[in-house]
Amino acid sequence: MPLHLVGETLDKTRSHYLAATGKLIQLMRGIYVDATDDVDATVLKHAVRIARYLYPQAYLSGASAALLGPTRDGRLFLSARRKQRTRIRQLEIIQNEAPKKPSLGDAVVDDGMGEFHVSVSSVRQRFLEAFRLRSEHAASISEDLRTMIASRLVEEYGSAKAAADALWALARENEWTREGELAERYLRHRPSATPVRNEAALDLIVAWHGVKLGHLTHDGFEWRWQPADRAGPPLVRQTTPGRLPPFIISLLPEGWLENVLKSKDERALLRSGKRYMSNITVVEREAELEELPQDILLTRLVKYTRDGAFTGQYAGPGRDEIETSFERNLAQIYERADTPRLSGVQIKAPMYLDPEGVLSPSTGKPFTHILKPAGTSGYGGLPLVEWVVMALGRKAGFETPAVALIGMPDDMPPALVVERFDIREMPEDQRMLALEDLCSVLDLPTEAKYSGTMERVARAVRPLSSEPEEDLIMILKRTLFAWLVADGDMHLKNIALLKIAAPGESQFGSVRMAPLYDAVTTRVFPNLKHDRMALKLNGKDDNLRRADFRVFAATAGIRAGDAYMAIDDVLRRMGAALDGIVLPKTITYSKASEELLNHVLATCRKRIETFA
Repeated sequence: MPLHLVGETLDKTRSHYLAATGKLIQLMRGIYVDATDDVDATVLKHAVRIARYLYPQAYLSGASAALLGPTRDGRLFLSARRKQRTRIRQLEIIQNEAPKKPSLGDAVVDDGMGEFHVSVSSVRQRFLEAFRLRSEHAASISEDLRTMIASRLVEEYGSAKAAADALWALARENEWTREGELAERYLRHRPSATPVRNEAALDLIVAWHGVKLGHLTHDGFEWRWQPADRAGPPLVRQTTPGRLPPFIISLLPEGWLENVLKSKDERALLRSGKRYMSNITVVEREAELEELPQDILLTRLVKYTRDGAFTGQYAGPGRDEIETSFERNLAQIYERADTPRLSGVQIKAPMYLDPEGVLSPSTGKPFTHILKPAGTSGYGGLPLVEWVVMALGRKAGFETPAVALIGMPDDMPPALVVERFDIREMPEDQRMLALEDLCSVLDLPTEAKYSGTMERVARAVRPLSSEPEEDLIMILKRTLFAWLVADGDMHLKNIALLKIAAPGESQFGSVRMAPLYDAVTTRVFPNLKHDRMALKLNGKDDNLRRADFRVFAATAGIRAGDAYMAIDDVLRRMGAALDGIVLPKTITYSKASEELLNHVLATCRKRIETFA
């Protein structure tokens, strides 16, 4: 599994030729791997060599200084002049700011391509690094490793006092007074074997497909993620010490459901439910994992769909003469902790479609489908608009989940039922699936989902995707489609990577752009007539033209010919699809619904005609 580095193992011209002919895969500028190799395994195997190539002035620190390689969850810790993070597939290079006068040592590493030397934190500096406040590097040094380093220092200097004096000499040079105090206290007064416990502390078990991933603990002040000793692919990473891991944050309820649960406190939100998207469960007792149903797609929606309409039996929440609010009726479903939690601002309900075609709330049942009822305050046609846009997306060549419009009881407007694409498809299916949105990938809080750019999305996806060239073209197509349908809500939580690992594999074999989802024409709704793109492209969020997409393609590293073909393909398919979109005839619609459909199609036609 060789690694190819421009300037070291091959020249620039040959690297471009081999990449263009499909023999090499480019991970980052100057870094290539053989197309036939296991890319993730190659990256992790040569992690230190990659880091030395990218950051020749940096040195290994934290746990990586002791391991001389990445941690089990794929993190490699460096120190240099400035802070930065780099993700390359399953490898995350985390660089913090080095002290003014670092104490370094020289280590030898052999990754199968020959020996090379690398600078590392000395044992003294490594021990001080373990006591840095709110530092991911400090968190990487486990208690066992900390104890081992302490014993090594006492052995070298003869006593705990002498070791503490040596540490203080280095601490003073770098103004690490606080670290020096904590390190000395640890050396001279080892922690008690029976620490006092804060009764407010939490110890939550996070499982994936029923298999324990690790413990998420809260000591009353901050969060800590402790991965389990397992061989599966890494999924949850705590990128900022003290904060919830971004993948967990991406699962938490927001918008309407957050208000229903009457809490914005992360602790309360996590304790209020047990089941989440991406096959994640969060429980306080391991025995609870056996009690929760597995989310397996036993019945396909297409079996109970005709001409776009649901033909099964709806057994979900309704609105009768006594109920004054459908939203309140729906909220009652979430009062049970085993009802799956959903993120997103739009009102949604987790549902189960059984083999007889009965669609019912997934409380205590598998979570296989999502119900999106009509909204309020002018958004009653939202399900209909999403159905139309998803139909256009399917005809435009995008992979989409199965969807169907469903007539609702009690004279409510039609709702949309969507089939999940991130769950197993049969009991024998042992694949591990996870959906990670771009907010999580970019380590951004949910409230920052509108703050990115499509260029940033492309930069993030390239090193993570198992088929980067195809996924970058897909990003180009998805952005063009969002512009053509006037979707102003394609934010970072509505773009995601679908990760799939084969049974027993330690890395994800497939990391691809997820199917099209949550796509709507926002400009047809009240107060959104002048809605703009959620994420800018080429510095613009309105009045996009072909030239803007060409510039984006060049910035993302997409070949010009491929970009032109992709743009023309979307335009051709979209233009041909518009005349074939009709609403299911078995559902009763209001006159406003028919007008809404015409408004969506007219908006799309105008944008296609004026696109140049």
